[in-house]
Amino acid sequence: MTKDELITARIEDRISQCRDGYYVTSTGFLDTHEQALAIAVSRHAAGVRTFMYGGYDEAERRMLVCIPKDLPISDEDAVEGLLSVLRVKLPAISRELSHRDYLGSLLGLGIERRLTGDILVRPGGADIFIVPGIEEFLLGELHRVGSVEIKTETVPLEDLIIPEARIEYIKDSVSSVRLDSIVSSAFRISRGKAAEAIRKGLVSVDHAECLKPDAAVHEGSSIVLKGKGKAVLDETGGESRKGRIRIVIKRFV
Repeated sequence: MTKDELITARIEDRISQCRDGYYVTSTGFLDTHEQALAIAVSRHAAGVRTFMYGGYDEAERRMLVCIPKDLPISDEDAVEGLLSVLRVKLPAISRELSHRDYLGSLLGLGIERRLTGDILVRPGGADIFIVPGIEEFLLGELHRVGSVEIKTETVPLEDLIIPEARIEYIKDSVSSVRLDSIVSSAFRISRGKAAEAIRKGLVSVDHAECLKPDAAVHEGSSIVLKGKGKAVLDETGGESRKGRIRIVIKRFV
């Protein structure tokens, strides 16, 4: 069984549990490729309604939530208790840690990636989305991130700290507003490398994996290149003297 087949089987199992057991179910946290599989499977799921949820509007890692179709429950009530927020606090005098530092420490404890969602890094610490079942383990075992001693606690979702975004505006011109051109401009890589990344499933548009380099990108669309970050096609319009389309990209750095 391939990795995709295993993920698909897990998703189908959650949908079946929801329909046959008549209760809310959810997957673990999914990356954009896995979310694409989940969305494809759920389109054909009879007797359930589904949606993606990651704890906040801009979440990149999200879980598929399944609700029996005629169960009188709101989406807000359905997601209650589906995830927890682990807050990491650094000492007053400490080097700042990166997303990779936090993720590496979690994986080093044997935590599977599907059990953790977005890691929101900020000066002085981070908020990490986790499934509730691993709270006590992490509170008892996660004492260091890299070489830095840390403190941990769980906090209510309403106390989540979303780091203030640092934004760079990129002005450029493209021959057409297609995905490989926008990815090339936004992340300063060649168009060939952009197309390769798209075909490998490393690029998502508005939270959905996109595998077509020539896919049209619309103004306001959010683009994520795995390992490189996020950008938004902020403006399009006007032509240069060479007939190219002027664009403005908002890059989150």
